[in-house]
Parts: sequence; C-alpha cells; structure tokens
Amino acid sequence: MTFQPPHYFNFTQESQYSDTMAGPVADLWQHRMEGMFEGVDHVNVGWVSLTGFNHDKAIIVVNGRIESYWKYQELFYDLVRQGYDVFAIDHRGQGVSDRMAEDSELGHVEEFDHYISDLKTFFDTVIAPKGYQQHFMLGHSMGGTIASLFLAEYPSLIDSAVLSAPMHGININNWMKPIASPLARVVEQLQRQPDYAPGQVPYYPKPFHDNPLSQCEIRYQWFRELYEEKPELKIGGPSARWVWQGIAAAKRSIDLAPKITAPVLLLQGSADRIIDNQAHLQFCDAMQQANRNCQLTVIEGARHELLFEVDKYRHPVLAATINHFHKAEKPES
Repeated sequence: MTFQPPHYFNFTQESQYSDTMAGPVADLWQHRMEGMFEGVDHVNVGWVSLTGFNHDKAIIVVNGRIESYWKYQELFYDLVRQGYDVFAIDHRGQGVSDRMAEDSELGHVEEFDHYISDLKTFFDTVIAPKGYQQHFMLGHSMGGTIASLFLAEYPSLIDSAVLSAPMHGININNWMKPIASPLARVVEQLQRQPDYAPGQVPYYPKPFHDNPLSQCEIRYQWFRELYEEKPELKIGGPSARWVWQGIAAAKRSIDLAPKITAPVLLLQGSADRIIDNQAHLQFCDAMQQANRNCQLTVIEGARHELLFEVDKYRHPVLAATINHFHKAEKPES
C-alpha cells in the first residue's frame, strides 16, 4: 500500500536543508550525550542519546552497514520534534566503535549474533535504567536484520517496530545466489586474516549520479562530506566472513519472524537495488502465518536509503513511522 503524510507532520525540507543542518540540527546535536559500553569480547561500542523530550517514550535507531549515528543527525532532529527521546549505537566494526580487523575500512564481524548481543547490552545498561514506559525501534538495512533478530529473541522489550529496507535478503545475481555463501566461506578459509570479499574494496565516495542509495543530492553530498570531515567513520566493502554471516542472518530473520510479537511496519523502496525486496514478502508472510501484526508499505520510486531520500519519498516514510508508533502508544503517565 502507499502512504500519504497527514498535514500536521512537519519534517525537514530539502529547500531549507543547508540552513536547517547548520542551525537547529547542529544546535540539537550539541546537546547529545555520548558514551561507550563493553560489548562481546571486550569490544568498545559507541552510543549516543538525545533525551529530555519525553519521559515515557523512546525510539532506538539501529543503523545499517558502513553507517554511524553521526550520519543520522537530521533523522534524530525530526524524531525529537515529534516528542521522542532518541538512542542509537554504532555497531562493532564501524562508526566510532572498535574495528574488528587491522584494516580499519574493512566491514567485518566474527559472529552476526554479536550485533544483537551488543544491542541487548545497550538496552540493559543505557536505556532501561531511564525507566521509559515504552520503547520503539527503527532499524534500517543491516540494522533491520539486527532489529528483526532482536525482536524475535527479546519479544517483550519493544512495543512497536519499523523496519526501513531491512536486509532480509541480499540482492545477488540469480546465478550467484546458490553459491554466494559457500564461495564466501571458501574465500575466508584461503585468507590468512580477515580480508575483503571478492569484488569488494576499501571506502571510496561513489559519485552521486552513479549511486544506488538515494536520489537526494543534497543529503547524499552531506553524508559524503561528513565522512571526509571525520575519516575515522569510513568503512568500505565487507569481508568474506561478513558476507556469509550476513546471508545466514538474513535467512534466520525470516525463520524467526513468527516469534516477533511487536507490531511491525516494513517500509520498502520499489527501486531498491541493494537488498532483495522479495524477502520482505517472506518475512511478513511468516509473521502473518503466526497471527502476528506485520504491514508492508511500498514507497514507489524510492531507492534503498529511505531515510535519506528526496522529500516526496522521505516524508511519507517518516509519517508512516510516526503513525505506526502512535498506534501502540499508551497515554503519558
């Protein structure tokens, strides 16, 4: 189904983007709290919060591969203006968190489940002590996989969830699909240390005109410039191990979907070339077959980065997200 934003939502506008980012978004960012906690195997995992806007309700943003919470300042501003406290982490191996390989730009993880364990530690040590009445989750891409597995493993912790272009399947050429995972396993065994999967390279800024992520040039250039200003955030291609771990985790997120009890809104870009949109149907069907609440909304024409798209796609995504959370909200205490 398609979604049109109600008139009362007021999100950031492309036409005022530069002024908004340099003004109110930057001002809000100055009031953030940041910290580190110890994740699995003593890995330092970075987190950020923007609090004081709602004593009862918080949104946990779970970002994707190669991303950092620094990239999501505009989103945090929009969510805060809707009256929510906001929390986010940088997954192990990326952002401000400890890297998992000697090459700091290699996207690597030893076990995909470590992402879920780190998120649980974050919830237990940073968020839960705040005493919120309700917790909502917004996961994007790989963060959608992590969120899906978290929701299945800890069904009582999250009241409502939105998955933005979740990685329930990776877009792989049809002839490669059967061999992608075993090939990545073989390549990993041949490598003396974690290294890039075949065809993957260190970070480089793809030109806007050739990018599969977003059709919004001003947002796209902003986050590319952010990575130049903070080169420690740069992450390139995934390791061979990440590839087969990611494929397995995507499949597992569908297998475990019936265990999810929170209502889920799954947002899909019809022009997404990064993930396998067909896997979203399998995920929702698995939830619905178990009498769970999963709604799939397709944003026609949108690419993978739904939260960084042009306004005509991004605004319906944000409005659908807020509306979905509103349905699960309890009256404030």
